Amino acid sequence: MKLLLKLLPLSFLAFAMPAFAALNISMQGLVEMVVYLLVLAAIVWLLLFIVSKWGPPEPFNKFIPAFIYTVAALILIVLLLNFAGMPVVTLR
Repeated sequence: MKLLLKLLPLSFLAFAMPAFAALNISMQGLVEMVVYLLVLAAIVWLLLFIVSKWGPPEPFNKFIPAFIYTVAALILIVLLLNFAGMPVVTLR
């Protein structure tokens, strides 16, 4: 049993490494993706903070956060598709 537990991480790496090589994931792409996600999260947080502090009157105050989340989700989907190799919108 101990031998199986020792070999389990090695067998996982043996299966995972060809998959990562086939996907051609680079460290630069991962760093760019993390930076994009952090910037997107900061912008969404800032917009939600501004709306909660100095927002419009009551009927619009409920729709604006939903609109912000919808736009952020669409941007996130485009970023993930670009990262996967299917560029929908070029960001450069």
